[in-house]
Amino acid sequence: MIITRIETQKNNKERVNIYIDHEFAFGLMMEIQYKYDLREGMEIDEYYIDRVLKEEELSKAKDQALKYLGYRQRSKKEIVDKLKKMGFEQDIIEDTLIYLEEYGLVNDVEFAKSFMRDKINLNKFGPTRIKYELYKKGIDENIVEEVLEEDDDEYSRALTLAKKKLPSYKNDDKNAIYRKLGGFLQRKGYSYDCISKILRELVK
Repeated sequence: MIITRIETQKNNKERVNIYIDHEFAFGLMMEIQYKYDLREGMEIDEYYIDRVLKEEELSKAKDQALKYLGYRQRSKKEIVDKLKKMGFEQDIIEDTLIYLEEYGLVNDVEFAKSFMRDKINLNKFGPTRIKYELYKKGIDENIVEEVLEEDDDEYSRALTLAKKKLPSYKNDDKNAIYRKLGGFLQRKGYSYDCISKILRELVK
């Protein structure tokens, strides 16, 4: 097989069309053409074509992952799920993750810390809810436990939240307040011990 023609694509000057034996074979990023030294008159076999096309697919996966990371930090699982949904093969996804990790663009520990800070500051979540949300993001249990150790403000955060919520129950009796306030704090993700302590303090 001979590369008989290489032309720049009309709609994308960074891509080229490769013709083999006078027939269109595939489109390619120009940088990959240079990397593999593809040129007119070059003899090429199926194995070499497969290598080139895999590099092209990997380049596409990297681009998609970088776009996805452009909005906010992502966990490894989020990136894997996104690339799977887009139809990339497992080996391409794994190589993309290696690339992202090498450049510090994906790190589940840093992701978990940032996620926890956001959920504490913006949503006032407790550790149980944060743990659940991190598990959903595919964060390893050991990382979750390590990160949650940094949250030493559960009680004061829950107390502030409870005091703010308490006036909305002013027409309820003690049992109803106990039940409603306890349920509210539970949904926010605070521990049983923390909730019990607050209810004893506020509901008298």
